[in-house]
Amino acid sequence: MTGLIEAPDANTAQTAVVPPLEGGRSLEWAPREPAPKKRRVGLWVGVTMGVLVLGAAAASTILIAPGTTIAGVPVGGLTPGAAADVVTAHLANTEITLTGAGDDQVVTGADLGASIDAGALADEAFASHPMWNVGSWMPEPIPGVITLDTDLAHDTLREMIPASYVDAVDAAVAFDTASATYVTTPAVPGTGVDLDGLTSAMTSALADGRDSLTYTGDPAEAPAPVSDDEAAGVAEQLNTMLSSIGFYVGEERTVPIAPAVAATWLEIVDQDGELSIIADEAAIQTTVDALPAAVDRAPVNAESITNAGGDVLRELTAGVTGRTLGDTGTLASDFAEKLEAGNAVQPLEVTEVPFTTTTLAREIDINLSTQTVSAIENGVVVDSWSVSSGAGEFPTHTGSFQIGWKTSSQNMGNRDLTQPPNYFQPDVPWVMYFNGDEAIHGVYWHSNWGTPMSHGCVGMPVSAAQWLYNWSPEGVNVYVHY
Repeated sequence: MTGLIEAPDANTAQTAVVPPLEGGRSLEWAPREPAPKKRRVGLWVGVTMGVLVLGAAAASTILIAPGTTIAGVPVGGLTPGAAADVVTAHLANTEITLTGAGDDQVVTGADLGASIDAGALADEAFASHPMWNVGSWMPEPIPGVITLDTDLAHDTLREMIPASYVDAVDAAVAFDTASATYVTTPAVPGTGVDLDGLTSAMTSALADGRDSLTYTGDPAEAPAPVSDDEAAGVAEQLNTMLSSIGFYVGEERTVPIAPAVAATWLEIVDQDGELSIIADEAAIQTTVDALPAAVDRAPVNAESITNAGGDVLRELTAGVTGRTLGDTGTLASDFAEKLEAGNAVQPLEVTEVPFTTTTLAREIDINLSTQTVSAIENGVVVDSWSVSSGAGEFPTHTGSFQIGWKTSSQNMGNRDLTQPPNYFQPDVPWVMYFNGDEAIHGVYWHSNWGTPMSHGCVGMPVSAAQWLYNWSPEGVNVYVHY
């Protein structure tokens, strides 16, 4: 049998020829019917619908719900990025017709530097109202805060409506030499277009779905950026600084700075409507260079009088620690930084030099045998005088005593001479009691020195008694002996 080669799409309905049978009759096969094709229409329709459903489901996960608006701008069905672009463009293209003094001139949001945080708002819209969440469709409007670039807006409007603009004058602070304080000058308001009102009008227009609005170009009062209250606050801060400004060693303001000098260090600068303090480092350095002469000092050694037991009876000289100024390499810049921050106290680094203490152990020696009184300091006789001690039945008692009560003058005895001690001596000078009623004192009524003559006291020349009185604090030891 002859084989047939068929093309893939060939119609094979042909007659197959076979050799003749005996008797001369040929045989023929019936034509072959083509195989019927399977019908897949329903399957393809189902697949297409499935793809569309899956695509819509996927899209709903990246789109904002229908009916969502940001600052009045519809953003439903958009991605957050596309929504941000739409809101930004809508705001930039919003037209404002300036009425009144504006003479119906038109300016756009872009001309005024109008902006809104569209990216953040779009992200918020998608997070709260995604398309896949049918329950979040048609939500409440999402408000947005519109801001204008103040400088750009005023520059644009000033050029368009110059008659509406008068510059304000800031309040100022300056040093007054007469009072040696900082004083203020008041602010003077100006005029200009009310940007706060304009921003509010733009916000309302967008919220209403409009892309244009009208607003007055007439002048409104524009307060000075630096107000009287702000200037008064800076002046108060500066005057407080003047009361404490200086270089300090510990709590001591070792080198005060006069207000007039401080004023040469400080400048009050108006920077974009804000007052700030600028300190001149070079001017401060001039004072820093002179600091060693004002700060350095030698120690003052202490000196005190003691008794035999070492008790301090009188401080003759108080000890004062010396000091040497430390490194001042960055002192001017450090102080400038503090002053600009409102701190007028600059600590100084110093090295302390300790003082020494000298003690003067003093005592009075009364020798009854030689009728002398000697002033002894640290074991050395400083001076000695002839005296008159107690005589007869009123001898000066021996022993170790201390100076007690002292008085520069007093009456001694009794005015009634018939009563003991049967004598009266007025205005006895430089009296120092050491044993009961026995005292060392000055004598002006005789000069018989070296001879016992008193009622137990030790009399001395007045000048000697005065010297010894000043030399001997209370508590000095007194030794009376033969």
